Amino acid sequence: LPGSKHTTGDLAWLRAQGLDCAIADHAARGGRVLGVCGGLQMLGEALIDAHGIDGNAPGLGLLPLVTAFEPAKTVRRTEATLGDCNGSHPSPWAALSGLTVAGYEIHHGQTCLHPAMQAAGHSATEVLPGLAWMHPRGHILGLYLHGLFEDTRVLQALFGTGASGLDPVFEGLADFIDTHFQPGVLDRL
Repeated sequence: LPGSKHTTGDLAWLRAQGLDCAIADHAARGGRVLGVCGGLQMLGEALIDAHGIDGNAPGLGLLPLVTAFEPAKTVRRTEATLGDCNGSHPSPWAALSGLTVAGYEIHHGQTCLHPAMQAAGHSATEVLPGLAWMHPRGHILGLYLHGLFEDTRVLQALFGTGASGLDPVFEGLADFIDTHFQPGVLDRL
């Protein structure tokens, strides 16, 4: 689930398409789910908006988290070291354990464990303090850090040493455009 500029609106769209059920079914079968920023917020139990920023909504309920939208927007570059990303079952995110990752945060929401759910014994592992949580089974990970897949350390940890960042993709696209587009076509668009 990618980031979103309007989390509650995009969550409503997911529900209208039936994608919420598909995601929940996938997660129930142990499939991996990754939520980044707005995607992290959607994975939780509830989105609370006392300031009229994004709207209130129930989340997907895949992590016992609650997000409160605040007037002050967090915008910063962040580099942090992930904690233990192993769950009670083999975790697709285990290779990220102890990895220092770099990216950026840009969000109004502040996310934390849902107090009532935590009191009832539901938990999530906080793998980056205040920034990332993982389901105890290890298959669901949500984090506030954008740019994760632009970090070659992350790509190599998850996909092997041959994985590269987005630079070669953009260079290839630029080469394709130079070869196949008439000069000035992009300027005219």
